[in-house]
Amino acid sequence: MLEARAKKQAAATAAPTKAVAAAGASKATSHPAGEKLYKSACVACHSTGVANAPKLGDKAAWNPLIAKGMDSLMEVALKGKGAMPPRGASSADDATLRAAVEYMIGTVQ
Repeated sequence: MLEARAKKQAAATAAPTKAVAAAGASKATSHPAGEKLYKSACVACHSTGVANAPKLGDKAAWNPLIAKGMDSLMEVALKGKGAMPPRGASSADDATLRAAVEYMIGTVQ
């Protein structure tokens, strides 16, 4: 009985530790340069859906694009598509553009 109680208490203290570790991992995998680019350039269209741009956080809009793969997403980011200008009308380098794409798709995964 005492052993079962000790196991239960150990499990209860481990749960918050796991949650903190998961939160730390989430921060470690975030894309600060991508978020910064999103907030300075991409937000103009991807926050409201201008010209059918998939809105940030809209899983239904992003899923078909994500299914095509990162190469396809990067091609659109680099070359533009429809009303979207190449590089989202920014002068960001390829790595920063990729970080912005990863930031945006990270909001729906």
